[in-house]
Amino acid sequence: MPDIVVTFFALGVLAGLARSDLQVPKATYDTLSILLMLTIGLKGGLALHGNMAWSLAPELAGVAVLGGLIPLVCYPLLRQLVRLDAANSASIAAHYGSVSAGTFAVVLAYAESRGLLISPQATLYLVLMELPAIIVAIILYRRLSGGEGQTLAVLHEAFTSRGVILLAGGVLIGYLYGAERAESVAPLFMTAFKGLLALFLLEMGLCTAKCLFPFPKHHWRLIIFALAAPFALACAGAVTGHLLGLSAGSALILATLTASASYIAAPAAIRGAIPEADIGLAMFVSLGITFPLNVAVGIPLYHRLILWMG
Repeated sequence: MPDIVVTFFALGVLAGLARSDLQVPKATYDTLSILLMLTIGLKGGLALHGNMAWSLAPELAGVAVLGGLIPLVCYPLLRQLVRLDAANSASIAAHYGSVSAGTFAVVLAYAESRGLLISPQATLYLVLMELPAIIVAIILYRRLSGGEGQTLAVLHEAFTSRGVILLAGGVLIGYLYGAERAESVAPLFMTAFKGLLALFLLEMGLCTAKCLFPFPKHHWRLIIFALAAPFALACAGAVTGHLLGLSAGSALILATLTASASYIAAPAAIRGAIPEADIGLAMFVSLGITFPLNVAVGIPLYHRLILWMG
């Protein structure tokens, strides 16, 4: 049986496909996403409290480099094999290089429910992969298209996005206060984590169903990419985790993040930086195909891969 939170995602997909009037109000979704990202950040910060050391620098640098390399690999594949234009190639490369906070929450719950060892710094992978991917993809597009740099504007937009502020802020607060002094807020963020995740996934299921109508059959090459890329990228993440000597839980989180595609931070950044790109197309593959693929079958397969690599 899959983790119970995954069934809420399936419920949302089924309700959307059945054209049910079920909906999660936008204000509720915004609240859920804020609470979820803060919770993820706080959990990582609390785990890092008293455990941060310079010895972690090579691991964190390796994760950041991985995030920046993914768009560089995906862009030529999308341009030459999938045959997208430069704007959409850069956009989707950024979405696949950037990572999914929702997928992170699911794999975190999966790893914790199975008692896998997760290093305190694993939460930082989320931010460390997201920022380089977006920045690299935007700069790559502007260089290849002959546009002006405006690197500072790109950096500002990436570092001040809602997801980065909430995740990084949560990590900092948790790191500074520790578990004892955070007891007053723990029931809201820690105890209710799975409940928040279940409601969030219900909305993600509804959104996924919307992305499937109308189904863009003419983008069959892109659909194949969205189905194949997560497994190829997960292998790259698993190998990186093995080389970095990560624990089984941390390696699974890294592999899953590498396989994921952003549908929160990347769309917001790309919409302003590459206005020629079709954000709906990126949302279709990231949320309509890759997200459910990872949640339904990907994570258990990546876990088996990590165990096989030993």
